[in-house]
Amino acid sequence: MDRLHKVVKFFIHHQTILSCSVVSLMTIASEQIFSSVVFKCPCNSWNMVYGCAFLLVPAFILLVLGIMVNARIWRLCTGKCSSEKDDQCCPRGFCACCCQVVLPMTAKALVAPLTWIVVALFGANFYECAASGDIRIQRSFCKDNGTICRNLLLKVPCDEKLSAKISSEWLGLHAQSQLIGWFLIACIMTVALISTCVRHCCSPVSYLQLRFWKIYSKKEQELFENKAKEHANKLAERNTNCFFEPTDPAAFHTPSNKDWQKISALYTFNSQEQYYIMIHKFVNTNRGNSAKFKEEGQNVAVLEFVDEDQSSVSEL
Repeated sequence: MDRLHKVVKFFIHHQTILSCSVVSLMTIASEQIFSSVVFKCPCNSWNMVYGCAFLLVPAFILLVLGIMVNARIWRLCTGKCSSEKDDQCCPRGFCACCCQVVLPMTAKALVAPLTWIVVALFGANFYECAASGDIRIQRSFCKDNGTICRNLLLKVPCDEKLSAKISSEWLGLHAQSQLIGWFLIACIMTVALISTCVRHCCSPVSYLQLRFWKIYSKKEQELFENKAKEHANKLAERNTNCFFEPTDPAAFHTPSNKDWQKISALYTFNSQEQYYIMIHKFVNTNRGNSAKFKEEGQNVAVLEFVDEDQSSVSEL
């Protein structure tokens, strides 16, 4: 039991890294299936379009899916442009806050598409098909040989004998594809390192307080989910009983729309008033009715945003 507890604790502690690893492995497996089963280079004037489509379109689809399944992006956008609200769709300071929240979410959504592109470049099938239809590469390979050489080059991805005759040039395309893949990996790792250093250096709280923040947010989210299910169950039971029985509904308190909007808003960290989540701020400011709740902190340092999928604080 102790070993099982340690394993569960390890998975919970490293759930972000493990989730990204699972997504990457699934993407690699999907790319291998597409490359070996679905992908068939047409070996004509459509080589460029066909190869680029298999290289970039699945990556774009994975990016869109990664954004769509992220619950935080919908929490950020829901109701912001409602016609029933008197405030603007993008109030002052809201766009800057969105950028600080959206950028980490976009970085997380980019894991799958970037993995697809890198693996595809290492395999080189998509790149070689697209490159064989590129006019600049055709000119460099064929030089003065004219149209016949270009037509033969288009058929190289489908003809092993033909590719063997120009093996040196074709191996050059394979190596070029892999070099681009390594360059892309180096760029990703460099950007990740720089962003991580900047994020931690600009953190308004210490390392141990940040850990406490994450623990508190996770526990509060768990309690919120349990309480919301219990509250919804009681309300549904009351309404169902009143529907089937001729009785008047008993009084039942449910948070108002304004209360829901207040706890769903973006939280700006203020060093003078240390709250860890919007509900924490809500209950300590007279249910959001005091002036402190409406004030925007002068020293805005971080946006707190609970991840509904992982129950953790967004990266600072």
